[in-house]
Amino acid sequence: MSSLVLPLLSPAVTDGMADFLVDLLNTPSPTGFTDQAMDVVARAFADLPLTLRRTPKGLLIATWPGEEEGAPRGLTAHVDTLGAMVSGIKANGRLQLTQLGGWIWSSVEGEGVTVFASNGATYRGAILPTSASIHAHTREEGTEVRSEKNMEVRIDAPTASAEETRALGIRVGDIIAFDPRVERSEFGFIRSRHLDDKASVAAIYGALLGLAHAGVTPRRTTVIHISNYEEVGHGAAAGLPGDLVELVAVDMAVVAPDRTSNERMVTVCAKDSAGPYHYGLRRHLERLAAAHAIPFCTDIYPYYGSDGEAYWRAGGDVAVGLIGPGVDASHHYERTHVDALTATARLIMTYLLSERQ
Repeated sequence: MSSLVLPLLSPAVTDGMADFLVDLLNTPSPTGFTDQAMDVVARAFADLPLTLRRTPKGLLIATWPGEEEGAPRGLTAHVDTLGAMVSGIKANGRLQLTQLGGWIWSSVEGEGVTVFASNGATYRGAILPTSASIHAHTREEGTEVRSEKNMEVRIDAPTASAEETRALGIRVGDIIAFDPRVERSEFGFIRSRHLDDKASVAAIYGALLGLAHAGVTPRRTTVIHISNYEEVGHGAAAGLPGDLVELVAVDMAVVAPDRTSNERMVTVCAKDSAGPYHYGLRRHLERLAAAHAIPFCTDIYPYYGSDGEAYWRAGGDVAVGLIGPGVDASHHYERTHVDALTATARLIMTYLLSERQ
């Protein structure tokens, strides 16, 4: 491992990775509505030495032939995000909603949204409690626990009845996307919804771009699996080749009190809600990071699951590891740093050039 020469990420690659992330963040992709985001990824990947294909499920599979044939390794990350779906149209024309993915109702209160109507039209709106006006409701009403029973979407269109809303083309089952509100600070922070897991897709892109710019090929054939149903638990249950020998899931690392993860580092996850990841692969990733001075930490997440586990549950008989950039306030209004993206990309590059003993 000490003899492995790791290509550095040039400023052009780092900037390209961050620009790609912003583009992807600004592309709505709630679970079940990911085709546009997959198009963004496919366009970026098309400039790399990859062969691309889409599966019937909507996955994007990219393959980079390695120096050695056979026994391919895989990377997986997901473009599907949290969101909502219209579950009913109320008598006042506002929308009832049901969750796509696991989020806390209070985390979306007041958020701007786009409603993708069944007739192809889009409408702007906001998620509000039914007791939003402090001048018309009691303090008790205003502070009640938020739930699907007392939250609604107010549509920015002329409607005050169910009939008028239906006339807009809005139906039960239509997708509701939360505004990402992407901001990049002069200090390198990137603040946005949906960094889970678009930050990881960007880190994979940065790693592949870095290797391509350096004229370096992965040691083994590598399959990059971009999934679209991770937030509901079965993203990587299909689409990976049967002869795979290892899989590294790349997903956001939880930055929170009592956790070791950091917004400016890559995390190697040892265990989450489903149990431990493969011990040998985890130690290999830690040794690679340490040997190449990549800022990293190891952490445990008690309320977290990944596509690596979806693959295991579907019968994948390979070593699975999990890494990812540190992201603060997961499943809320999230934040990361370009340093975390860079560290994650560098660890991916190192892994693809290495061989686990």
